[in-house]
Amino acid sequence: MKPRLSVALWVLAFSSLAHAVMRGNERARGAAVFSANGCLHCHSINHAGGHRGPDLSDVGRRKSKIAMRWQIVHGSRAMPAYGDVLSRGQIDDLIAYLRSCRRAPVPGGPARN
Repeated sequence: MKPRLSVALWVLAFSSLAHAVMRGNERARGAAVFSANGCLHCHSINHAGGHRGPDLSDVGRRKSKIAMRWQIVHGSRAMPAYGDVLSRGQIDDLIAYLRSCRRAPVPGGPARN
């Protein structure tokens, strides 16, 4: 019974580690999607990028996954739609990256759009 328990615990620990690594890879792939599709021309993250669109440094605090997906897929008056440009996997990775952007807002900093 003890060997089975130790094997079960090892499998659980390994699967948790594998999930954490996959999440890290999603964020890295999402950062690459963000960069490759010109998002930095309009948006900034941690003071790097453009200022035509909102600063996304804390978007992970402000927006839900559903709201992010809607904005990416459908765009808005000022932002083009990327639903026909990006694959579902790329959008998922991009959302994982944006959800990791949770920097606390700077007191007295510029207003967010």
